[in-house]
Amino acid sequence: MNWLARFIYFKIMGWKFYGSWPAGINKAVVIVVPHTSWHDFYLGLLVRRILGVDIKFVAKKELFKPPFGWYFRWMGGTPLDRTAGQNKVDSIAALFGKKEEFRLAIAPEGTRKKVKDWKTGFYYIAKTADVPIVMIAFDFGKKRVKISKPMYPTGDKERDFDKIRAFYKEVTGKIAHYT
Repeated sequence: MNWLARFIYFKIMGWKFYGSWPAGINKAVVIVVPHTSWHDFYLGLLVRRILGVDIKFVAKKELFKPPFGWYFRWMGGTPLDRTAGQNKVDSIAALFGKKEEFRLAIAPEGTRKKVKDWKTGFYYIAKTADVPIVMIAFDFGKKRVKISKPMYPTGDKERDFDKIRAFYKEVTGKIAHYT
């Protein structure tokens, strides 16, 4: 099926890659930005297939109800209960210690709508689990997927977030005004 994903991504859609999956990174928090449309899901599936990298994801638990719940689980999804008052960071970070290979994709915006501030859980998950953050940008404006080198959180959140924001500068989502 890799040939089909490549054909759709490169030939039909006309997209390109800028960067590649960092070699030897078996555990990482993968942040995918901007998340502005349902189109991001199938684009992510194509990218994952072409890269040949198993990347899991979490999504709101409501997506995992019938009739589509089985599909999202089969595709590597885990339902996330977003009810307040839970220690989601520690629970998710603990998963990294239980597995030899685990890459988790997260959309820091937490929604497909425009947001002023990202949720910071991805940063604290990576820091707690002592794994790098790999940034992936879905740039619909330039029809390319951009992949960063791994970045380990230093604990200086402001400086780290400046680097993260710089990576996504001038990237346009599918719905540009939500970017």
